Amino acid sequence: MKFNHIFQLTNHNDNTYIFECDGKTARLDFTENMVRVALYPTDAYLFPTFSICPDGNMPENGRERLSLDGISLIKPEVQDNKDNIDFFKDDLHLHLEKKNFQLAWYQKNKLLFKDRDYIAYNFEKELGNGSCHYITREEDEKIYGLGDKTGKVNKNKRSFRLGTGDAMGFDARSSDPLYKHIPFYMCQNSIGSYGIYYDTYSDGAFDFGREINNYYAPFKSFRCEDNILVYYVFFGTISQILNHFVTLRGKDFMPPKCTFQYCGSTMAYTDAPDAEKQLLHFIDLCHKYDIHPGGFYLSSGYTQIGDKRYVFHWNTDKIPDPKALSDTFRKNGIEFLPNIKPCFLNDHPLYKEIAEHGWFLKDKDGNPALFPFWGGIGSYLDFTNPGAAAFWTDCVRTSLVDKGYLSTWNDNNEYDIQDEEVIACGFGHPIKAKRIKPLFSYLMTRASLKAQKENTRKNAVSRCGIAGTSRIASTWTGDNRTSFDDFRYNHKMAMTMSLSGIYNFGQDIGGFAGPRPGKELFLRWIQYGIFTPRFVLHSWNDDKSSNMPWLYEDEIPTVQRLFHLREKLTDYIYNEVYRSTRDGNPVIYPLFLKYPEADPESDVFFCGDGMLACPVFDQGKEKVEVDLPENNGNWYQGENMVSGHIAETCTIHDNPVFFFKGGSVVLFDNTYLVFAEESGSFEETYLEDDGISPLVHPEENEIHFTVTCDHEKITVETDKKPKYPIRIIDGFHRVSEIHH
Repeated sequence: MKFNHIFQLTNHNDNTYIFECDGKTARLDFTENMVRVALYPTDAYLFPTFSICPDGNMPENGRERLSLDGISLIKPEVQDNKDNIDFFKDDLHLHLEKKNFQLAWYQKNKLLFKDRDYIAYNFEKELGNGSCHYITREEDEKIYGLGDKTGKVNKNKRSFRLGTGDAMGFDARSSDPLYKHIPFYMCQNSIGSYGIYYDTYSDGAFDFGREINNYYAPFKSFRCEDNILVYYVFFGTISQILNHFVTLRGKDFMPPKCTFQYCGSTMAYTDAPDAEKQLLHFIDLCHKYDIHPGGFYLSSGYTQIGDKRYVFHWNTDKIPDPKALSDTFRKNGIEFLPNIKPCFLNDHPLYKEIAEHGWFLKDKDGNPALFPFWGGIGSYLDFTNPGAAAFWTDCVRTSLVDKGYLSTWNDNNEYDIQDEEVIACGFGHPIKAKRIKPLFSYLMTRASLKAQKENTRKNAVSRCGIAGTSRIASTWTGDNRTSFDDFRYNHKMAMTMSLSGIYNFGQDIGGFAGPRPGKELFLRWIQYGIFTPRFVLHSWNDDKSSNMPWLYEDEIPTVQRLFHLREKLTDYIYNEVYRSTRDGNPVIYPLFLKYPEADPESDVFFCGDGMLACPVFDQGKEKVEVDLPENNGNWYQGENMVSGHIAETCTIHDNPVFFFKGGSVVLFDNTYLVFAEESGSFEETYLEDDGISPLVHPEENEIHFTVTCDHEKITVETDKKPKYPIRIIDGFHRVSEIHH
């Protein structure tokens, strides 16, 4: 009966409890750092997950949705009463009312949050279609996460759509949705913190306080089109919760070192009729201006036939010999990342072959489903069909990898599907494509990686992403807009992405869409981009200019100095990304993750664990003011120890303001700088490898630092002789020793 669903315990073991009510199943699984909740029709097929991967091994057809493989389980204490059940573990208490499966979560005997009174789930369409989850909210709680969402870092009192789209020229303050599908957020309230991840690929919505209903106490909500609701609840500090989520999802992949150097890109070069000439001139200009790129993002103009783009087609009028071009770039230390798109226009040379094999998404009559795409009509490849995925892999291999293009830039892969009648193969279980559309981007990227060579480190970039894409690809904030306001809010997006478990990313520096950036905005964005893992200038400016280092001839000395600073930091950022792949912690992140009292909206942020970056986001401003947090041993600006309030002049012609943390080892300009703290000891690990070989046993190339600081002496010990010299910087002027 509606609004009166009595669930009875029908099966359990030490860590799993299963309840049933009139064809509906509810399940609780207790694990070391979280509790999983599942509600679904008893006879439903549960589409597999590709997001949960704690052991790092994802089966070809996905992981069973309710698998517990690789997850550490716990046995709670249980008190089973007639109308409710209580579960206890350490300071966590979960109270379950059997009527309507109402959950209340207590921490140290205080209510952390609970399901909304009366009814919180959609059992018999009492609350509309699809699945939903309504829970309590506090007026001033803080909300973090959800992927690449716009606006402030704290998402409280806002609402967001869960979905993906091609949002070129988006407003970084307010546009929604964008490119990522990450239904994970963290909440900090007056009692403590918790996180929730909803394991779904369907469209939906989050509301964090915009909706008000007189019949209920203040609430926040999640809704999605899926008729199955599986979610994970995490506990701890915000930093711990983030780590728990990333560990459950599976930690990041490690790309080659060249991807952390400056990478060039522009639509203008490959759209030009003399594309090869433009590209070769890029090399000449880099030599002329002492710029040292590691990569070049090859935009889709290389695939043009007329004014349209045809994936895997080489326009040999523009680029007569693709292999020779890649060889020339590689000889100059530059690797290409060619743009590929998953939609084939209906006049594509390969379209008929793909259609005959049944490898496209299909309409209700079994024909290829059609969609508008880049100035034409085309069909999306169905990557849940193993034949289609294998075909894609073969195309990447023969059209790109065999010609020397070893990485892939998986773009425009948001799958703009609104039609409920479009069907995907679903690995043998046909499913509405709309229900899993962001998953196709992951499967596309995975199929692209399979084509890459095994004797070198694989690399992929994907614009669209699910929770789990970070295991196989890096990303960026998408086709941003050129303005100071968007520059500032792109940074807030970056902090939000880090708080969503997306760590290896950057932005199109200078802005992608809109007018040519003015000098001030151009240089400020470079000053900021120095600290992001992806350091890429990319553009499609209205005036056909390109955001290249030499955009402003009279500013080249400043650009050179900034680019050289990035070069000095590249090894450090490379290692911080490696650390994140090993430990599951972010690379760039807000100050409050380490100092909880800090303002979440602060312009100051961590670059790795050893540096604070203090960029300028405001037009016309030439001073940085920052209150450095307390730190054992304070902070260092260069070799000078500093603390408290800092006011520093920073014009567009200066290097950005940044500080080294006392109690850290930073590889800077080919030297290990040991920044001493006042007392105590700390450790650091660096990866000393060639930056391109597969990381089969990375620990063999690690070097471990142990630093001990007392009132008289600084002692640095390493487990092997390091590749670079060590220099100790100590603001307390003590003697020092180094031992290998």
